[in-house]
Amino acid sequence: MMDSLRSLHAGYSHEVLRSWQSVQSSFTADHFIYPIFLFDRPDDVEDIKSMPGQKRYGVNRIIDVLKPLVEDGLKAILLFGVVSDHLKDGVGSAASEQSNPVVQALPLIKSEFGSRLLVTCDVCLCAFTRDGHCGLLNSNGEIDNRRTAVRLAAVAMAYVAAGADVVAPSSKTEGIVAAIKISLKRDDVDHKIPVLAYSAKFASCFYGPFRDAAHSGALTGDRRDYQLPIGARGLALRTVELEVEQGADILMVKPGLPYLDIIKQIKDKYCDYPLAVYHVSGEYAMLCHASDAGCFDLKKAVFEQFTAFKRAGADIIITYFVPQLLKWLKTDSESI
Repeated sequence: MMDSLRSLHAGYSHEVLRSWQSVQSSFTADHFIYPIFLFDRPDDVEDIKSMPGQKRYGVNRIIDVLKPLVEDGLKAILLFGVVSDHLKDGVGSAASEQSNPVVQALPLIKSEFGSRLLVTCDVCLCAFTRDGHCGLLNSNGEIDNRRTAVRLAAVAMAYVAAGADVVAPSSKTEGIVAAIKISLKRDDVDHKIPVLAYSAKFASCFYGPFRDAAHSGALTGDRRDYQLPIGARGLALRTVELEVEQGADILMVKPGLPYLDIIKQIKDKYCDYPLAVYHVSGEYAMLCHASDAGCFDLKKAVFEQFTAFKRAGADIIITYFVPQLLKWLKTDSESI
């Protein structure tokens, strides 16, 4: 059954996706994805204190934010929704409803930029549930994989209906890729909507600033029951294998720098799949603070880390440094 969920066409249904399928010797703007936080105050912009230079944007502000970036060469974004506490409930209802600022913003973004901008939506519940967990809990306080997979597939399809080009399930729910693939196939869009799977996502301390940005910290317990142990090499490879069997189109390792060995091993084994690495919020904040303290030149440090990602086998880098990188790529002929 799993073979029937695989779709080759989805993996190259967009110009940027086609570039990800191609082996290149140097970085271009095509190979970066910019994560953006959208919150439910449509006319506002709010600083994210734990992530220097990053902000939450209201829906009515996002087009003006994106226009100069697209002019600088921005090709791909990753959207995260942030909602107020009064919209959160036990099943993350707002994730698939019009109250989700991502659902509101997608038609605006696609209308303005069309195929010039590849729009990926993170598919998770942590920012929409009262408990802050990535999935639905059972009576024992454990993740209910089956109910969560059904719920998240519905969220993914809400994003697709609103205009998403790619869906990216990040909850580490068992069977989530298959659940989404079945839904895409049911609606006859499996040939054009790829799944970017957070395949090797580790239970890292480097996510701290993100949870502040998305207001998504778990109120009880933690995420170690469903995110990978930090030393789990074999388990990471088996997780990737399961999601490949379920039809994942693009693979991911998260975080980046502490897991270069995992990036290499996944790329060695699945060399025919585009591989993304998420340079996460804590990694971003570390470089910003160290640079501000005079420890090193920020540009050189970013180039060095991202060269390591490419050397290890990454094809795509998800990073909050995209605005700076676009300008560096335009003004500097240095290949990174």
